[in-house]
Amino acid sequence: MKNGDFSRVILVVLDGVGVGALPDAMNYGDKNANTLLHVAEAVGGIDLPNLQRLGLGNICQVPGLEPTPQPEAAWGKMTEISPGKDTTTGHWELAGLETVESFASFPDGFPPEIIALFQQQTGLEPIGNIAASGTDIIRDLGEEHVRSGRPIVYTSVDSVFQIAAHEEVIPPVELYNICRKLRPVLDTYRIGRIIARPFVGTSAENFSRTHRRHDFSMPPFAPTVLDQLVVAGFPVVGIGKIFDIFTGRGISSSQSIVDNADGMKKTVEVLGNTEKGLVFVNLVDFDMLYGHRNDADGFARALIEFDSWLPQLQGVMGEDDLLLLTADHGCDPTMPGTDHTREYVPVLAWHKQLQTGCRLGVRNSFRDIAATTAGALGPPWHTGESFVDLL
Repeated sequence: MKNGDFSRVILVVLDGVGVGALPDAMNYGDKNANTLLHVAEAVGGIDLPNLQRLGLGNICQVPGLEPTPQPEAAWGKMTEISPGKDTTTGHWELAGLETVESFASFPDGFPPEIIALFQQQTGLEPIGNIAASGTDIIRDLGEEHVRSGRPIVYTSVDSVFQIAAHEEVIPPVELYNICRKLRPVLDTYRIGRIIARPFVGTSAENFSRTHRRHDFSMPPFAPTVLDQLVVAGFPVVGIGKIFDIFTGRGISSSQSIVDNADGMKKTVEVLGNTEKGLVFVNLVDFDMLYGHRNDADGFARALIEFDSWLPQLQGVMGEDDLLLLTADHGCDPTMPGTDHTREYVPVLAWHKQLQTGCRLGVRNSFRDIAATTAGALGPPWHTGESFVDLL
């Protein structure tokens, strides 16, 4: 099909589903990372028949996911040219922006000047200030937080300033207001996201995070393809944390989700009442629930769940809809630590009129998704290389 031949693009980001270490992965401590391969190996092979039909096994050969002689989708993988391996950088590049200066990270905790700014802005003295797993830190410091009322501040090797608070101590609305106060202050330090992490429970044994998490990102430094689409009259619907990642810029409407299943359900619902434009979906469970928690079994179950749902999505798509499946980084649950991994990401492109799939090769940048999205719908775009003409 040609430029402008599509009415809708459904862009689904399988958060954290990388397909092998990038050439510079050793600089990030990720030399041998391969999320999809290692998840499959950990569970003794993985059966993803619908993704296999599209050509996922042709991108990354893993146990149980054999290459397909004639994939139904165009298939390939993409290189991240921006430095880093965080959610914001990955999504911004998918939307057409190359980040030249990486976001700052503080794997040893935040320096005194940042903590002093936190206290100045909020009037609160935090506890924690370490790099830690979110579930571990509420187990270790949650009871002290409940006793003292002091919020828990923590980070990781990614560019995040996370604030955990029990919902009965600091209600979510108040926690969000704290994050909003901090956002312009922490822009100076290039901290990619401030994340509110509400939790509930009565003791360390049963503290658990709720679904009222909220991300407060730095705003994109330049217009993205999302802005371009909206200006051209194409609605952009964000599902999941898309609105947060882009601070609402270039988003016509958005749907928050509870988990992958809810995100998949809402994607189908949105397609029922959106006639044209971009439906941009992030499914975060792969990363948040399983990659960061070193849970390869759970990661595999989430992939199987998505694969089982895929025919339903394809069934509600129209003749002039384009489906793009990709990821924003890796999150290999078998690697040391609990953080993202610097990896290639898959790309699968499918529509109902595609007679046979084709090889997209190794794309030079995630920005090819922005170029292809704009090319499919018609508006001009200036970064990346569109592969619409191969479809």
